[in-house]
Amino acid sequence: MAKFLDTTGVSYHLEQLIKNTKDQLILISPYLQFHKRVKDNLEYLHIQKIDIRIIYRENKLQVEESNWLESQIGIRTSLCNSLHAKCYLNKNEAIVTSMNLYSFSQQNNDEMGIYVRREDDEDLYNDIRKEALRLLSISEEIRVSVKKVNKDFERQSEKTISEIVETKDSSKTNLLTTKELSQLTGLSSRKVNSWFKDKKLMYKKEDDWITTKRGKEIGGIEKSGQYGQFIIWPEDIVKHIVE
Repeated sequence: MAKFLDTTGVSYHLEQLIKNTKDQLILISPYLQFHKRVKDNLEYLHIQKIDIRIIYRENKLQVEESNWLESQIGIRTSLCNSLHAKCYLNKNEAIVTSMNLYSFSQQNNDEMGIYVRREDDEDLYNDIRKEALRLLSISEEIRVSVKKVNKDFERQSEKTISEIVETKDSSKTNLLTTKELSQLTGLSSRKVNSWFKDKKLMYKKEDDWITTKRGKEIGGIEKSGQYGQFIIWPEDIVKHIVE
Protein backbone atom coordinates (compact mmCIF):
# COMPACT_ATOMS: atom_id res chain seq x y z
CA MET A 1 0.00 0.00 0.00
CA ALA A 2 1.34 3.45 -0.95
CA LYS A 3 2.12 5.89 1.86
CA PHE A 4 1.50 9.65 1.76
CA LEU A 5 4.48 11.86 2.67
CA ASP A 6 4.70 15.51 3.72
CA THR A 7 7.90 17.58 3.31
CA THR A 8 9.63 16.00 6.30
CA GLY A 9 8.52 12.55 5.21
CA VAL A 10 9.85 12.99 1.67
CA SER A 11 13.26 14.14 2.96
CA TYR A 12 13.46 11.28 5.48
CA HIS A 13 12.36 8.49 3.13
CA LEU A 14 14.59 9.80 0.32
CA GLU A 15 17.63 9.62 2.57
CA GLN A 16 16.64 6.12 3.71
CA LEU A 17 15.95 5.00 0.14
CA ILE A 18 19.44 6.07 -0.92
CA LYS A 19 21.04 4.44 2.13
CA ASN A 20 19.16 1.17 1.57
CA THR A 21 20.15 0.79 -2.09
CA LYS A 22 21.88 -2.54 -2.76
CA ASP A 23 21.86 -2.62 -6.56
CA GLN A 24 20.68 0.30 -8.71
CA LEU A 25 19.64 3.83 -7.73
CA ILE A 26 17.78 6.19 -10.10
CA LEU A 27 17.34 9.85 -9.13
CA ILE A 28 15.08 11.94 -11.37
CA SER A 29 14.95 15.68 -10.68
CA PRO A 30 14.90 18.69 -13.04
CA TYR A 31 17.17 20.68 -10.71
CA LEU A 32 20.13 19.53 -8.64
CA GLN A 33 21.78 20.92 -5.54
CA PHE A 34 22.85 18.18 -3.17
CA HIS A 35 22.46 18.36 0.59
CA LYS A 36 25.63 17.25 2.38
CA ARG A 37 23.95 14.11 3.77
CA VAL A 38 22.81 13.14 0.27
CA LYS A 39 26.37 13.59 -1.02
CA ASP A 40 27.77 11.49 1.82
CA ASN A 41 25.33 8.67 1.09
CA LEU A 42 25.96 8.79 -2.66
CA GLU A 43 29.72 8.77 -2.10
CA TYR A 44 29.35 5.65 0.05
CA LEU A 45 27.26 3.92 -2.64
CA HIS A 46 29.82 5.00 -5.23
CA ILE A 47 32.59 3.32 -3.21
CA GLN A 48 30.42 0.17 -3.10
CA LYS A 49 30.24 0.31 -6.92
CA ILE A 50 26.44 0.68 -6.93
CA ASP A 51 24.90 1.62 -10.30
CA ILE A 52 23.78 5.26 -9.79
CA ARG A 53 21.85 7.13 -12.49
CA ILE A 54 20.82 10.79 -12.26
CA ILE A 55 18.44 12.38 -14.77
CA TYR A 56 18.00 16.15 -14.69
CA ARG A 57 16.91 18.99 -16.96
CA GLU A 58 18.86 22.14 -16.21
CA ASN A 59 22.46 21.82 -17.46
CA LYS A 60 23.65 24.82 -15.45
CA LEU A 61 24.99 23.32 -12.27
CA GLN A 62 26.78 25.46 -9.73
CA VAL A 63 30.56 25.04 -9.75
CA GLU A 64 30.52 23.07 -6.49
CA GLU A 65 27.94 20.61 -7.82
CA SER A 66 29.71 20.16 -11.16
CA ASN A 67 33.06 19.49 -9.51
CA TRP A 68 31.55 17.07 -7.02
CA LEU A 69 29.79 15.08 -9.75
CA GLU A 70 32.97 15.03 -11.80
CA SER A 71 34.80 13.49 -8.83
CA GLN A 72 32.24 10.67 -8.64
CA ILE A 73 33.31 8.88 -11.82
CA GLY A 74 30.85 6.01 -11.42
CA ILE A 75 27.74 8.22 -11.20
CA ARG A 76 26.13 8.45 -14.64
CA THR A 77 24.22 11.64 -15.47
CA SER A 78 21.71 12.26 -18.26
CA LEU A 79 19.86 15.33 -19.53
CA CYS A 80 16.17 15.33 -20.42
CA ASN A 81 14.99 18.71 -21.74
CA SER A 82 11.30 17.94 -21.20
CA LEU A 83 11.73 16.68 -17.64
CA HIS A 84 9.39 17.99 -14.96
CA ALA A 85 8.85 14.79 -12.92
CA LYS A 86 10.58 14.12 -9.61
CA CYS A 87 11.04 10.46 -8.75
CA TYR A 88 13.59 8.48 -6.73
CA LEU A 89 13.85 4.69 -6.69
CA ASN A 90 15.96 1.63 -6.16
CA LYS A 91 14.88 -1.94 -6.92
CA ASN A 92 12.78 -2.23 -3.77
CA GLU A 93 11.13 1.15 -3.15
CA ALA A 94 10.17 4.37 -4.91
CA ILE A 95 9.15 7.94 -4.14
CA VAL A 96 7.09 10.05 -6.54
CA THR A 97 7.02 13.63 -5.28
CA SER A 98 6.88 17.36 -5.98
CA MET A 99 10.33 17.86 -4.40
CA ASN A 100 13.44 18.45 -6.48
CA LEU A 101 16.77 16.99 -5.38
CA TYR A 102 17.61 20.53 -4.31
CA SER A 103 18.65 21.76 -0.86
CA PHE A 104 16.41 24.84 -1.08
CA SER A 105 13.35 22.69 -1.77
CA GLN A 106 14.09 20.36 1.13
CA GLN A 107 14.61 23.21 3.59
CA ASN A 108 12.10 25.86 2.50
CA ASN A 109 9.27 24.46 0.36
CA ASP A 110 6.01 22.72 1.25
CA GLU A 111 6.22 19.43 -0.61
CA MET A 112 4.33 16.15 -0.76
CA GLY A 113 4.81 12.73 -2.25
CA ILE A 114 3.92 9.05 -2.34
CA TYR A 115 6.18 6.28 -1.04
CA VAL A 116 5.82 2.77 -2.48
CA ARG A 117 7.49 -0.49 -1.50
CA ARG A 118 7.69 -3.20 -4.12
CA GLU A 119 6.68 -5.92 -1.67
CA ASP A 120 3.51 -3.99 -0.71
CA ASP A 121 2.30 -2.98 -4.19
CA GLU A 122 4.33 -4.63 -6.92
CA ASP A 123 2.12 -3.43 -9.78
CA LEU A 124 2.35 0.22 -8.77
CA TYR A 125 6.08 -0.05 -8.15
CA ASN A 126 6.60 -1.68 -11.57
CA ASP A 127 4.62 1.10 -13.29
CA ILE A 128 6.85 3.72 -11.64
CA ARG A 129 10.02 1.85 -12.54
CA LYS A 130 8.87 1.36 -16.13
CA GLU A 131 8.38 5.10 -16.57
CA ALA A 132 11.73 5.86 -14.89
CA LEU A 133 13.49 3.51 -17.31
CA ARG A 134 11.66 5.14 -20.23
CA LEU A 135 12.94 8.56 -19.13
CA LEU A 136 16.40 7.08 -18.83
CA SER A 137 16.20 5.72 -22.37
CA ILE A 138 15.18 9.05 -23.94
CA SER A 139 17.70 11.11 -21.97
CA GLU A 140 21.11 12.09 -23.29
CA GLU A 141 23.93 10.76 -21.16
CA ILE A 142 26.56 13.41 -20.50
CA ARG A 143 29.84 13.72 -18.69
CA VAL A 144 29.90 16.57 -16.20
CA SER A 145 33.18 18.50 -16.48
CA VAL A 146 35.13 20.29 -13.78
CA LYS A 147 34.65 24.04 -13.72
CA LYS A 148 37.30 26.45 -12.47
CA VAL A 149 36.43 29.13 -9.98
CA ASN A 150 37.59 32.53 -11.18
CA LYS A 151 38.88 34.17 -8.00
CA ASP A 152 39.50 37.53 -9.70
CA PHE A 153 35.91 37.56 -10.94
CA GLU A 154 34.61 36.69 -7.47
CA ARG A 155 36.65 39.48 -5.86
CA GLN A 156 35.41 42.00 -8.43
CA SER A 157 31.83 40.83 -7.86
CA GLU A 158 32.19 41.30 -4.10
CA LYS A 159 33.56 44.81 -4.67
CA THR A 160 30.65 45.67 -6.96
CA ILE A 161 28.07 44.40 -4.48
CA SER A 162 29.70 46.32 -1.63
CA GLU A 163 29.63 49.53 -3.69
CA ILE A 164 25.93 49.03 -4.50
CA VAL A 165 25.04 48.41 -0.85
CA GLU A 166 27.03 51.44 0.35
CA THR A 167 25.47 53.84 -2.16
CA LYS A 168 21.93 52.42 -2.06
CA ASP A 169 19.20 54.92 -1.18
CA SER A 170 15.85 53.13 -1.45
CA SER A 171 13.89 56.34 -0.94
CA LYS A 172 15.26 57.99 -4.08
CA THR A 173 15.28 55.27 -6.68
CA ASN A 174 12.73 53.57 -8.90
CA LEU A 175 12.37 49.80 -8.96
CA LEU A 176 12.64 48.30 -12.43
CA THR A 177 12.09 44.93 -14.07
CA THR A 178 14.80 43.15 -16.06
CA LYS A 179 13.11 44.29 -19.26
CA GLU A 180 13.20 47.91 -18.15
CA LEU A 181 16.84 47.59 -17.11
CA SER A 182 17.53 46.06 -20.52
CA GLN A 183 16.04 49.13 -22.22
CA LEU A 184 18.15 51.49 -20.10
CA THR A 185 21.41 49.61 -20.55
CA GLY A 186 20.97 48.69 -24.21
CA LEU A 187 21.72 45.06 -23.32
CA SER A 188 19.44 42.10 -23.99
CA SER A 189 17.27 40.84 -21.15
CA ARG A 190 19.25 37.59 -21.24
CA LYS A 191 22.52 39.45 -20.65
CA VAL A 192 20.99 41.48 -17.82
CA ASN A 193 19.72 38.26 -16.21
CA SER A 194 23.17 36.71 -16.64
CA TRP A 195 24.75 39.69 -14.87
CA PHE A 196 22.53 39.15 -11.82
CA LYS A 197 23.07 35.36 -11.88
CA ASP A 198 26.85 35.65 -12.26
CA LYS A 199 26.93 38.02 -9.28
CA LYS A 200 24.88 35.43 -7.35
CA LEU A 201 22.08 37.93 -6.76
CA MET A 202 19.34 35.64 -8.06
CA TYR A 203 18.73 32.20 -9.50
CA LYS A 204 15.96 30.45 -11.38
CA LYS A 205 13.88 27.67 -9.85
CA GLU A 206 11.58 26.10 -12.43
CA ASP A 207 9.67 29.14 -13.82
CA ASP A 208 10.38 31.52 -10.93
CA TRP A 209 13.24 33.92 -10.29
CA ILE A 210 14.44 33.79 -6.66
CA THR A 211 16.37 36.55 -4.89
CA THR A 212 19.43 35.46 -2.92
CA LYS A 213 20.36 37.02 0.41
CA ARG A 214 22.86 39.23 -1.41
CA GLY A 215 20.19 40.20 -3.93
CA LYS A 216 17.90 41.34 -1.14
CA GLU A 217 20.74 43.36 0.39
CA ILE A 218 21.03 45.50 -2.73
CA GLY A 219 17.28 46.04 -2.95
CA GLY A 220 15.93 43.18 -5.08
CA ILE A 221 12.23 42.48 -4.44
CA GLU A 222 10.30 39.42 -5.63
CA LYS A 223 6.96 39.95 -7.38
CA SER A 224 4.39 37.54 -8.80
CA GLY A 225 3.20 37.93 -12.37
CA GLN A 226 1.25 36.12 -15.08
CA TYR A 227 4.25 33.97 -16.04
CA GLY A 228 5.63 33.29 -12.57
CA GLN A 229 7.75 35.13 -10.05
CA PHE A 230 10.09 37.91 -11.16
CA ILE A 231 12.34 40.46 -9.45
CA ILE A 232 12.47 44.24 -9.55
CA TRP A 233 15.74 46.07 -8.90
CA PRO A 234 16.82 49.61 -7.94
CA GLU A 235 17.36 51.81 -11.00
CA ASP A 236 20.75 52.92 -9.61
CA ILE A 237 22.12 49.47 -10.41
CA VAL A 238 22.18 50.35 -14.13
CA LYS A 239 25.63 51.99 -13.95
CA HIS A 240 27.14 48.85 -12.43
CA ILE A 241 25.65 46.59 -15.11
CA VAL A 242 27.15 48.57 -17.97
CA GLU A 243 30.59 49.00 -16.39
